[in-house]
Amino acid sequence: MFTEAQLYSPVTTGADGDVTVHLSDEHPGVHDPEYRARRNAIAALALNYRPGAAVPQIDYTGEEQEVWRIVSAELARKRERYASAEVIEAAARLGLPGDHIPQLDEVTSKLVPLTGFQYVPAAGLVPLREFFGSFADRIFHSTQYIRHHSFPLYTPEPDAIHEILGHANQLASPRFAAIYETVGAAVARCTTDRALKFLADVFWFSMEFGVLRENGEVRCYGAGLLSSFGEIEEFRQAELRPLNILEMGTAVYDITHYQPILYCAESIEEIEEVVGGFFATMDDEVVRELIGTEV
Repeated sequence: MFTEAQLYSPVTTGADGDVTVHLSDEHPGVHDPEYRARRNAIAALALNYRPGAAVPQIDYTGEEQEVWRIVSAELARKRERYASAEVIEAAARLGLPGDHIPQLDEVTSKLVPLTGFQYVPAAGLVPLREFFGSFADRIFHSTQYIRHHSFPLYTPEPDAIHEILGHANQLASPRFAAIYETVGAAVARCTTDRALKFLADVFWFSMEFGVLRENGEVRCYGAGLLSSFGEIEEFRQAELRPLNILEMGTAVYDITHYQPILYCAESIEEIEEVVGGFFATMDDEVVRELIGTEV
């Protein structure tokens, strides 16, 4: 269960320049010194990255590659069974490798001809304004680390599997990529934290955990569902409600559990009209009018 800029392990830089990723006590890798050192090193590379520079290349270990192969194969099967046709077709065009973890510049080389999106490295949490705002330039901030090998089908935080197998397969669709771009443009019009939070929550219930009806079935298109081995099997058990921007932007939800309420579109066109249409026009005033209070 993921939401951007939440659930990422905090990353700090000490006075001596050492970078530390602070894993939670429940993290599968917290007691593995090699994994912790690995996470620190990958985070340091991301923190040293500057726009326009070469994207750091990660020399992934055999264990990390095996995790990718396991999860990639499992999610590919589930995607065919549960994902929307738009995502399935986009993933086929993108053609992410199943036998190795793609470097971020490899993801970019596959995405740019399709939708123009580029991947850049992130150590972990990226501020909401920077993360969503970068969509206007068709840039996606992605982590490069891989979940702990002891639990290949589970992670308590977003990792490269979520951000590549979830978001990149979604971003390979020109229709979904266009919605991302409208999100980025909306960020520039939002000056208050309340409006930005409203935007993030609508994004959560659409591009992260969105579902739609297709040929009599409920299918998923949200990146959080596409990359969650467990929740992609369970989302049809949720209470499905019609798209409602006010509810989506103000709902209280627990990101540590499967979502009990999801917002279901009747078609891709409805997603474009309702969700994309909202992002295309939203600003502080629009949000203020929706929620009826000062933002």
